[in-house]
Amino acid sequence: MTSIRTAADFPVQAENAQWWRSSVIYQIYPRSFADSNGDGMGDLRGITQRLESIAQLSVDAIWLSPFFTSPQKDAGYDVSNYCDVDPLFGTLEDYDAMVARAHELGLKVIIDLVPNHCSDQHPWFQEALQAAPGSPERDRFIFKDTPETGHPNNWGSVFGGPMWTATRNPDGSTGQSYLHIFDSSQPDFNWHNEEVRAMFRDVLRFWLDRGTDGFRVDVAHGLIKAEGLPDFTPDPMAASMGGTEELAPWWGQDGVHEIYRDWRKVMDEYEGDRVLCAEAWVNPLSLMAEWVRNDEMHQAFNFPYLSCDFDAKQIRKTIDESLQEFGKVGAPSTWVLSNHDVVRHATRLALTDENPQGEGIGPNTPNLPEPAVGLRRARASSTLMLALPGGAYLYQGEELGLPEAIDLPDDARQDPTWFRTNGERYGRDGCRVPLPWESGKPAFGFSSTGESWLPQPAGWDSYARDAQLEDQSSTLNLYRRLLQLRQDHALGTGTLQWIDGAEDEVLAFANGNVLVVANYAATPLPMPVQAHSATELVRSQMEQSAEPGMIPGETAIWFQLA
Repeated sequence: MTSIRTAADFPVQAENAQWWRSSVIYQIYPRSFADSNGDGMGDLRGITQRLESIAQLSVDAIWLSPFFTSPQKDAGYDVSNYCDVDPLFGTLEDYDAMVARAHELGLKVIIDLVPNHCSDQHPWFQEALQAAPGSPERDRFIFKDTPETGHPNNWGSVFGGPMWTATRNPDGSTGQSYLHIFDSSQPDFNWHNEEVRAMFRDVLRFWLDRGTDGFRVDVAHGLIKAEGLPDFTPDPMAASMGGTEELAPWWGQDGVHEIYRDWRKVMDEYEGDRVLCAEAWVNPLSLMAEWVRNDEMHQAFNFPYLSCDFDAKQIRKTIDESLQEFGKVGAPSTWVLSNHDVVRHATRLALTDENPQGEGIGPNTPNLPEPAVGLRRARASSTLMLALPGGAYLYQGEELGLPEAIDLPDDARQDPTWFRTNGERYGRDGCRVPLPWESGKPAFGFSSTGESWLPQPAGWDSYARDAQLEDQSSTLNLYRRLLQLRQDHALGTGTLQWIDGAEDEVLAFANGNVLVVANYAATPLPMPVQAHSATELVRSQMEQSAEPGMIPGETAIWFQLA
């Protein structure tokens, strides 16, 4: 065997066994999780009513995407009040009740925090629009004089179009322009401004005081822009969230780390291992590891792992680099395969064409994948991921095997990407369709009235949670077995040891007394000899079989070693 050092082998890691180092965290997209009042929009009471089903998965925590007061131009990532609940989702009392119920069930609660930008309806931005150039009100944002040639620089928005929008002076003439990495309704804060920094310290404390266990930090690599805002000649991926070898001058600047060291001090004022998790689309992994040094954040989503193809060599290389680079700073790797911004992995892993983050797919996308292939690969990928040491995040619906909703009508789409690119990019609506809870019910049990803010595909009866509970071979029951076994065998705090001598398209490793074998080829391949005398615990495809000593194609199996 080849032993790979994990964070457990490093002194910083060994001091404490904090819950987040090995936790499995379930992402809830509130508007699509459960609707308690029949308006077609998921809400906090709906989450509370369905929390028990999440606890039954054997996860450790939930993470909620934004539910703050917002005009909802970007599904709540345009915040107008960071310290209140949008009436669409309920009230602060509803939030408190949800946290209390989650804690009763043994679930920690992590919420989204959106510090890079706010809504253009935020009081501060409205004040800035009324104030003069150079005023303290405008200094909270990034305003620049608008040149006659068009824009202050050539930067392009992640959602398409320019990254600048010009204002109008009282006399109707062109005023200054403000910067927005995303939509024009989402002006970026100026994080060199102390008022901005102080406000967010207050926001952290507001939610921590209510019992919140941590924050997922949106666009954690974007808060500081390169000095002088230099022009940037973009590559074809520049409109993405980052992750390319050459970072755009609005991603990954060194100054962001000072901000998170300041936040870490706030978090450490509170008992109970409160957590910061970075959404930082940066490469290579050695750079990503800078976000989780022991005086900064606790976790960072492993997006290089999420971005891997269904390819054994690529996945092994990424696992090795992840454990090495995160281990150097005493941090665990935080594995992830899906979220609300990417094509669901039950579809993505069967795509044959490149699909940049946020691009989305739709009915006119060439070479649409075969659903059965995507689901088979997704189940195998999740089976391998949940055996890795470190933490992991799940996205609501992946435990049901939900595919991307490809055939959404054009008039139902709501992602700003769709509108800012005039329909050239489908965006992220396809991974955000409300969950199916009960087969044969209106909106599949999501809403008692049948209302649904995005239309659900007609064939989702078979994906409904109640139907899957009755089927021992279902994706839901696979996840339940995997997560319970992961707890039973303490795999999150284990050490990975590769099994040498496996076929090129087979990954095999031991984590404690569990042997994991995954075949990335389409046809059966020989298992390593260690599996021959081991006891099978779970496999990703229950109905698949092969000759003795062989593992079926696109399948992963856990064994217990003697």
